Amino acid sequence: FFDVFFYYMAEARVTTDAKAVRQAQRVGASIDIDKKYAAGGNKQRSNDKNTARLADETEDFHHERVSMDVSKLIQKGRQEKGLTQKDLATRINEKPSVIGDYESGRAIPNQAILTKIERQIGMKLRGKGKGEPLGKK
Repeated sequence: FFDVFFYYMAEARVTTDAKAVRQAQRVGASIDIDKKYAAGGNKQRSNDKNTARLADETEDFHHERVSMDVSKLIQKGRQEKGLTQKDLATRINEKPSVIGDYESGRAIPNQAILTKIERQIGMKLRGKGKGEPLGKK
């Protein structure tokens, strides 16, 4: 696309309309044509140096998940108390899918949720003494 500037009696106008350009030529107006840089180019497809740097990146970024030993301890403690996943979730004010994620090892550990689960099942899930009964201090 071209931007066409034409000057007629000290008045400058910008147009891309061919009819207006022809009219300006007829009256003898001064016409300047400027081509826009990269007009209509798709900027999403541009290649830059960051693309190569990202392709060369070898570090694997991911969140840690709940370990399988913690998952098994949650299942064991819940079943010993005779609770379903839904019952445990209700007691700790979470959705049943959260308990399912923790028991399957898909959840990203949240210390607040683990603390609530520990209190309800009466078993340590973190640190030294995993699987031991929760002691009173």
